[in-house]
Amino acid sequence: MNELTCVEICAGAGGQALGLERAGFRHSALVEYEPEYCEVLRLNRPVWNIICHDVRDFDGRKYHGADLLAGGVPCPPFSIAGKGLGQYDERDLFSEAVRLIREINPKAVMIENVRGFLSGRFSDYRREILSGIEAQGYTVFIKLVNASCFGVPQSRQRAVIVGIRNDQNTLFTYPEGDCGHIVTVGEALYDLAASDGWEGAEYWAAHADKPAPSIVGGSKKHGGPDLGPVRARQEWASMGVDGGSIADKAPCPGHEGMIRLTPRMIARLQGFPDTWEFTGKKTAVCRMIGNAFPPPVAEAVGRKIKECLIHE
Repeated sequence: MNELTCVEICAGAGGQALGLERAGFRHSALVEYEPEYCEVLRLNRPVWNIICHDVRDFDGRKYHGADLLAGGVPCPPFSIAGKGLGQYDERDLFSEAVRLIREINPKAVMIENVRGFLSGRFSDYRREILSGIEAQGYTVFIKLVNASCFGVPQSRQRAVIVGIRNDQNTLFTYPEGDCGHIVTVGEALYDLAASDGWEGAEYWAAHADKPAPSIVGGSKKHGGPDLGPVRARQEWASMGVDGGSIADKAPCPGHEGMIRLTPRMIARLQGFPDTWEFTGKKTAVCRMIGNAFPPPVAEAVGRKIKECLIHE
């Protein structure tokens, strides 16, 4: 089989890209607007072709014929935590994704967004986007996927759109994952919590016995180094975690009371390997991590897409 190629837009800090790489795709180009995100991508994958520009200025014709066009277009326009302006939000880039499908004519498309994209208030716009993809010769699928079924210790539901070009094998099915065993926060973070010698790590891990609530990234306008709004913080508190701020290091010996998570702990809860490095201040790093698509989910969907692609 020939090498599978991918063009990715709104690449962020590389969660989706890492997952697709594991699924067997080689990135011809990754487009990302934020300089600090581009720095993280270059740090972790110097060989990747990182294009640090606004996707509105990206010409896809140079990459015509790529196997896959992927992206996680900005979610605030469809987030229940935001104003829900949809296509009227200046950050909405679905129309750019449709344009690039036309220019690149990939064999497959994968676009993810928040679960709010599936709400009734966006039904007309959603139909417009999906019809726009179908009109270019694709069979389109859309499903809400929970990251917790793919080994990610977090209840994180994302709307995943997949388009398979009609001259390919369009018998696409979403990966089912394993929802029978959900990894808990304690299982995922025990070793990190104990890394500085905290004696209470084992007891804490045993009681942090459920997956994390959805990690919130926020935007430059909103969000900081914390674990989300009041409801999420209450859920964190039930697991012995102070969600009001982020720690610089793991709990020290003699620590009492709730713990605070470090950026590395949060990255693990998002499905990033410990080898994936982040740079910058805590606020920026937490935003990068929280806005990412969990790599294990991207890998699972990518593998199912790969099964549909026909190579000469």
